[in-house]
Amino acid sequence: MKKSLAFTLLTSAVFLGCGAGDAATKTNNAADVTASYNSINKEQLTEHIKTLASDEFEGRAPSTKGEKLTLDYLTKQLTAIGFKPGNGDSFLQPVPMVSIEASSDMALSIGGKEYQYGHDMVMGSSRISDFEQLKDSELVFVGYGVNAPEYQWNDYEGLDVEGKTVVILVNDPGFATKDPALFNGNAMTYYGRWTYKYEEASRQGAEGAIIIHETAPASYGWSVVEHSWTGPQFGFVREDLNKDRVAVEGWVNSDVAKELFANAGLNFEQEKAKAAKGSYHVDMGDLTASVAVKNTVKKSTSYNFIATLPGSVTPDEHIIYTAHWDHLGKDTSKEGDQVYNGAVDNASGTAALIEVAEAFSKLPMAPERSITIMAVTAEEQGLLGSKFYAANPVIPAAKTVANINMDALNVNGRSKDVSVYGLGQSQLDDYLIVAAKKQDRVISGDPRPAAGIYYRSDHFAFANIGIPALYAKSGKEPVDEATKALRAHLDPILAKCYHNACDEYSEQWDLSGAVEDIQAFFEIGYELSHQNVWPQWSKTSEFKR
Repeated sequence: MKKSLAFTLLTSAVFLGCGAGDAATKTNNAADVTASYNSINKEQLTEHIKTLASDEFEGRAPSTKGEKLTLDYLTKQLTAIGFKPGNGDSFLQPVPMVSIEASSDMALSIGGKEYQYGHDMVMGSSRISDFEQLKDSELVFVGYGVNAPEYQWNDYEGLDVEGKTVVILVNDPGFATKDPALFNGNAMTYYGRWTYKYEEASRQGAEGAIIIHETAPASYGWSVVEHSWTGPQFGFVREDLNKDRVAVEGWVNSDVAKELFANAGLNFEQEKAKAAKGSYHVDMGDLTASVAVKNTVKKSTSYNFIATLPGSVTPDEHIIYTAHWDHLGKDTSKEGDQVYNGAVDNASGTAALIEVAEAFSKLPMAPERSITIMAVTAEEQGLLGSKFYAANPVIPAAKTVANINMDALNVNGRSKDVSVYGLGQSQLDDYLIVAAKKQDRVISGDPRPAAGIYYRSDHFAFANIGIPALYAKSGKEPVDEATKALRAHLDPILAKCYHNACDEYSEQWDLSGAVEDIQAFFEIGYELSHQNVWPQWSKTSEFKR
């Protein structure tokens, strides 16, 4: 550490316009905080990851043996270091859920040809129902499937899709054109997310919704669709049994899409180009879709884990650290390795929660504000745990100072930079700038703006209720040639293993970069914990309202 904590505090105060009296409220001396900061280490982090990502934990799917083992492990670790139950007298917040598993025994029939589940397409239903179907449902291409008045864009304008199936491109027009004046340019907006596509199709009254998968605009390969949207799909239990959703929703790969467009007398690439120029839709000739979806429906309860180190002065004010504990579980239909261990995604972030908590617990005096550790469920199913918490907060949003989220940490060595997803969203960036500078690092922007990462992890639910939320991790610039060589070897493996059974702990990993990130996150939380400041959203942030 190059500068004293007092320098950090002073610099943060300058960034945020704090009063000079803030530094006087510090309750631990710089040496104490340095010791806590340095207690975060890769040996402990490794052991936590290896345990959470072990075969014994069976991929940590919600409402399974793996969930119980994970929650028990977190309870044991956080209790041992003095954290208290964060939900009254319990560490757990129940999240009522329903799992809907579509039988793989289905075929999508379009234009006289049957497309196979997994290889060509993945179909399912969000309706809480044993059986849903499309039967000779007319196909309509609706471009990006966007209805955005603020962008003067409506792909459904003048279109009645009742009883029809809409075919939709993934991402949004800004990605296709790279025009900075169109939506958010190359950076994905929420309109580009697959979740929005199904939501809007449902609002429009469609019977079915099919998204066309392409690797570049989706930011992941077809294997992610094949593994992530098959098997049990979790959602919330609702009185209307999700009947307001389209009957069938799913994906087709790009080869199938090209064939369908050709059969409709359309050129796929030309239609994509038209869809990027403005509101657009076109009937797909006389093509119709038929598919029968047989579901196994099970209601269950999963849990968010919440633990708090009570503040010494204003315990009702909280800094919340989050990570999702869940992953994809087991696939017993597979031969060979059946466990989706989720070591990077997200045993790494869950382990980081324990390391941050332990660092705070080592301070001689508790921070003035409370530190809350939250491991949420069902992120992989659409941020369900964090969404449920946001709708049912244990800590009022008005008393939540900030959220710092940790998801899929860097495992390939130290970086010269820190990538901030959603850079410029809030004043939390200013705290990170100071923390990174102490490590001789600089801040860089989102390395994959087209992927819409800021809308794809649990901080998004906190941002949606107005809580400033930070999501960052090690950047792309390796600290030295050895790290560059390691990344050249590891990065292709890590990319291939995203949402695959090979996301397992490896002795080839270098967690030194992850440790630096966790230390920076600890530093930010500590600074916020003894300052009478409330970080604000930037004037340009869509979350400011």
